[in-house]
Formats: sequence, structure tokens, C-alpha cells
Amino acid sequence: MLGIAAGDVLAGDLPANKLRLVLAWIEIHREELIADWALAVQGESVFRIEPLR
Repeated sequence: MLGIAAGDVLAGDLPANKLRLVLAWIEIHREELIADWALAVQGESVFRIEPLR
């Protein structure tokens, strides 16, 4: 899996502690992210996903 589905950083970098938080958030919201990506690719509106807290 690449990009969103795998949580790959495609450009730039994050400090290790921030990257761990983002990867944990991706794991929690993986299905929502993939569904939103499919909608975005089709030009549809995406749904809001809860931010990191």
C-alpha cells in the first residue's frame, strides 16, 4: 500500500514524536481516510474526520 493507505510521508519530514502521533491517527481513521480519498478522486465532497487531540 502506498500513500494514505500505508501512512507514507510522500514529501518533507516530521519529527519522530509527531510522526508517531500522525501514524496512530491514521490507524484509527484508516477507513475514513480511504473513503474520503475515493470521494475526492471522483470530485465529490469529503466528510470531516476528527483531528488529533
